[in-house]
Amino acid sequence: MARILIVDDSPSQLLGIKRIVEKLGHEALGADDGAAGVELAKREKPDLILMDVVMPNLNGFQATRTISRDPETAHIPIVMVTTKDQETDKVWGMRQGAKAYVTKPIKEEDLARTLQEFLPG
Repeated sequence: MARILIVDDSPSQLLGIKRIVEKLGHEALGADDGAAGVELAKREKPDLILMDVVMPNLNGFQATRTISRDPETAHIPIVMVTTKDQETDKVWGMRQGAKAYVTKPIKEEDLARTLQEFLPG
């Protein structure tokens, strides 16, 4: 069982993704904006982070860049999970340190495949 941090400012999205993560047998942690996500990533050291993009305070691109450039958290794979589906958004997300980019609405099988790709064992 992996510990997965979900960062999303939408309570319904956070709950929906959390349900899928838990159904797949993992522990889900939640943060409701990028700044809280960065703080939780440092404190909890999750196995993987699912990061929304459009959020208050610190957006997902900024939070991803912060987490992926901090030696304490750089090893944690980050998957962008967002409605922003333009190729430029995907490229920018990857340049900030994301390992993958999944668009909403997220399908359980897509999330399962992505988690399997980036989680150990």
